[in-house]
Amino acid sequence: MPRFAANLTMMYREHSFLDRFAAAAQDGFTAVEYLFPYEYPAEQLAGLLQHNGLRQVLFNAPPGNWDAGDRGCTALPGREQEFRDGFLRALEYARVLECPRIHAMAGVAAEGADRARMHATYVSNLAWAADQARPAGVDVLIEPIAPRNMPGFFLNRQEEGHAVVAETGKPNLKVLMDLFHCQVGEGDLAMKIRTYLGKPHESRVGHIQIAGAPDRHEPDTGEVNYGYLFDLLDEVGYQGWIGCEYIPKAGTSEGLVWLKERQPVMHL
Repeated sequence: MPRFAANLTMMYREHSFLDRFAAAAQDGFTAVEYLFPYEYPAEQLAGLLQHNGLRQVLFNAPPGNWDAGDRGCTALPGREQEFRDGFLRALEYARVLECPRIHAMAGVAAEGADRARMHATYVSNLAWAADQARPAGVDVLIEPIAPRNMPGFFLNRQEEGHAVVAETGKPNLKVLMDLFHCQVGEGDLAMKIRTYLGKPHESRVGHIQIAGAPDRHEPDTGEVNYGYLFDLLDEVGYQGWIGCEYIPKAGTSEGLVWLKERQPVMHL
């Protein structure tokens, strides 16, 4: 049965960030994810998790200068030390938060960038990060993101992500399969689930995220039949978490009708 984690960056924005933990727990969630924890001491966030009976299941490594347009620097030549310093900081947060997954965003390719050099940088940095994370029991995740939503992002397609994982050869490097981005950029969701969560690739998907397409609202809005896909995830034996990385159309709690309808047969 799918297990859902509230994304506290996208959801519960009617509350201040620190109040979103309690709001998610009140709605029945037992796990959370969000983009970045670094504005707050790790111990403070760990206290909120414990107080509200929540597990942290995912967050991102430092992305560079987000306000200036950075969306990670894992694949950006010349910024290797910045990436590695940031990843070590993320690992320390993961230790305190007892979080088993860190997403390392690839970054945006500048116009005319040497993609072969970017690829080499990407693979090298990811291999290093996976080696740092493995003794702590942490998986490093990479996410293909649709160009419509993040123009210029280096990694766009599921097949590209899985090729990087295979090339790197690290067992704790995995793909974050965001079904919203996959639908926007590629489509054919059911077949991609069967391909990448079935044998022999099933161990390469470390996390799934969802949102309604094309507008990124609740998963019961738009063109994707998530009820069918949730049943398919059960069929292929997916045991991981599903992050609810969507922007509620109105109030977050009011928009959870889709989840409450499935609650008798699902765990949040």
